[in-house]
Amino acid sequence: DQLNLYQEVLDDFAAHHATLYGISCDATYSQTAFANQLGVTIEQLSDFEPKGQVCRAFGVLHPGGFPQRALVIVGPDQVVRWSYQADSPGDLPGANLIFDALAA
Repeated sequence: DQLNLYQEVLDDFAAHHATLYGISCDATYSQTAFANQLGVTIEQLSDFEPKGQVCRAFGVLHPGGFPQRALVIVGPDQVVRWSYQADSPGDLPGANLIFDALAA
């Protein structure tokens, strides 16, 4: 549901000169199948091996080995400019959070 929501506003992200990526601890082949099934074009990045290393670095890896739902804005200088972490994996953060952060 989250990727479908963001897919609908990809042109708005582009208007802000922002590129959106999905990151999960799934293998690349699983991500490709998932994106194809959903019909989304958002590029998927795999944090599979070593599992969760990127999520751990961002502080969003649960002890159970799965990533928390999070949003991160990284500037062109590769510095984190803004981040948001959902209260639970079932919470779907809306695109408005990202647009508000980009505007700020």
